[in-house]
Amino acid sequence: MRGFFTLRKIFWALRLRTRILLERADTVLDEFTGAVKRLTPRETTPSAKNGPQRLAASFRTQDIEKPQLLFDNRVDNHPRGPFKPLLTSKPHSATPLQDEPEVLEETEAPAFRHPYQQEIEHFTYPKSIYTHADPVMYTPFDETEATYVDTEEALDAMIEELKTAEEIAVDLEHHDNRSYIGIVSLMQISTRNHDWIVDTLMPWRRKLSRLNEVFTDPSIIKVFHGAFMDIMWLQRDFGVYIVGLFDTYAAARALGYTHASYAYLLKSFTDVDAKKQYQMADWRIRPLPRELVDYARSDTHYLLYVYDNMRNELLQKSNLASPKLTKDKIWDVQERSKETALQRYEHPTYDAQYGQGTMGWFKMLSRTPVNYSREEFSVFRAIHQWRDDVAREQDDSLHYVLPNHQIFSIAKAMPTTNADLLRVAQPLTQTVRLRADELVAAIVQAKEAAQDGPEMIDILNMFDTSAAKRAAVAARPDPPSSQLHGVSAFLKKAAGTLGAPLLSSLPLRSMTSMFWGNTTNHDTQQNEGIFAEPVETALPRVPSPIATPAQEPLKHEDEDVFILKELNKKRKFTAVADEHDGMKLQADEVALPDEDADRARLKAERKRARKDAKRAAKAGGDEANGAHADELPFDYASAPSVLHQPPEDKKARKAKKTFDPYSKSMHAPKGLPRVQKESAGRSMTFSR
Repeated sequence: MRGFFTLRKIFWALRLRTRILLERADTVLDEFTGAVKRLTPRETTPSAKNGPQRLAASFRTQDIEKPQLLFDNRVDNHPRGPFKPLLTSKPHSATPLQDEPEVLEETEAPAFRHPYQQEIEHFTYPKSIYTHADPVMYTPFDETEATYVDTEEALDAMIEELKTAEEIAVDLEHHDNRSYIGIVSLMQISTRNHDWIVDTLMPWRRKLSRLNEVFTDPSIIKVFHGAFMDIMWLQRDFGVYIVGLFDTYAAARALGYTHASYAYLLKSFTDVDAKKQYQMADWRIRPLPRELVDYARSDTHYLLYVYDNMRNELLQKSNLASPKLTKDKIWDVQERSKETALQRYEHPTYDAQYGQGTMGWFKMLSRTPVNYSREEFSVFRAIHQWRDDVAREQDDSLHYVLPNHQIFSIAKAMPTTNADLLRVAQPLTQTVRLRADELVAAIVQAKEAAQDGPEMIDILNMFDTSAAKRAAVAARPDPPSSQLHGVSAFLKKAAGTLGAPLLSSLPLRSMTSMFWGNTTNHDTQQNEGIFAEPVETALPRVPSPIATPAQEPLKHEDEDVFILKELNKKRKFTAVADEHDGMKLQADEVALPDEDADRARLKAERKRARKDAKRAAKAGGDEANGAHADELPFDYASAPSVLHQPPEDKKARKAKKTFDPYSKSMHAPKGLPRVQKESAGRSMTFSR
């Protein structure tokens, strides 16, 4: 019967929930077909209560299918050899395209030269840039629309129109969370009167190399802001290079602006606030929401107007008549932009043994003050290598697979079971949860191989001695509270940390704690060592003759005595302890010998008697000889009661003031008046 009632209870619970779901589905179908009218209108736009911040958060990294899986040219995360430019042709070339790698000055291994190195190095801005002209106002943002480019025909039409422009503004949107090396998700291009939004996630994206017909044309100025990474991404994804770059970031630095961000320039010249809450959006979203399209378009829509204003300001602050090119601000921007355009993309490298390379662990470890044991260091390297292998295999970023701080935590804990690993790796990533067995196996194998592995300090010393010192400091245990520290110990510690040698070694003279601790072995012969110079200088000291002053006879006259310690109290130390001097506690009080103490006590008593006599004579009392008069004790029995007062006449009570229990205590000489302080001014208002 008990099982029957349990089954019946479950049945009714499921029946109730199923009925609720069916009723909801029926209501939704009625609203969709129009059989009933919605009680509340459907929200087509985000409510003001949510705000733009909540909307921007909804556009961040989303769990969507990876677009790189549909590319015609699949991404290779295990490349061999140097990166070869993706160019198949070289428009506006001065030198032919290189086919074989060679050893360059800045590289040890063979690599390909920058395809447009000579063209960029010999490029100079046209004369039109050195001519002052009024800025060309941008078209109203709300009255114009951007052209969305997602077909090859639209790409060809855009290129033909760009060839007629004198300046173009370019910007990129990049995604690097669900990709090992990252992918360019969007490209924005603007002229004086037209904006384009180029979808760079199309399967034929490699055909965007046709943009070299415009981007390498030296007669067209390409305006970027902070183009360092954009140059790398264009080379890596499309094989596109820039000749004739004008970087507004370099211009802001040449002009000495306090800030160089695009948001600051946009606010300064156009009074437009950049919506930076969409900067971290997931630009793989398709179709793109209206908010993201407007944000991407604003990055280039105003950029040419900003360029005009900055170019005029560069001319005003330049001295073109000076033969020194350093006085030419535009030349400064040109050289800085050339350095940016000459950057070359290379494949990310990884060295599992020594942690070198762009993806290696050495830089991360050298910047963190940790000191691993041989076993922990072996586990750390194994976890880091496992993360890199998995990220390449899944085509995900390193931080998506396993954040850096979790690598340090797992290496310190060295878990050997899935439960221990999941408890340490918090917050848990999806990759670690699904591949916990692989990570635990790598940890166990690393612990077994740690006996033959290197020490962490040895590896750090091979490449960076300062990192090894930081690790040694991190491994140094805290000194116990009972350990004594002196000035010399502090200086030696500072010298060992900073690497600066001391001028001379110092004796460990401090025999106390940092604040008046106990010492031992107190002899009068120690005074010379205690009060000696604490640190020897680098220059030799000139010996000086020891002068012995003549001893003056002791005068037994009454004179003022400076008492360093009150001695008329009960002695707290034993006779053996009295033999030690005042350095027992290194206190500032020093006990006087017994003879001097007796003389001081008698002197003090005589002085006190004279003061009492003077005080008694001034008061007119009977105590001129210094004797104190006997004071009469207070008689509580005959004293009038304060709480139980005798009854009084009502008329007298009305005339009498209110009872004050403290009135008798006020019968005393009047004190000095209060010091009058200047009161603050008082404001007053008057009404008519």
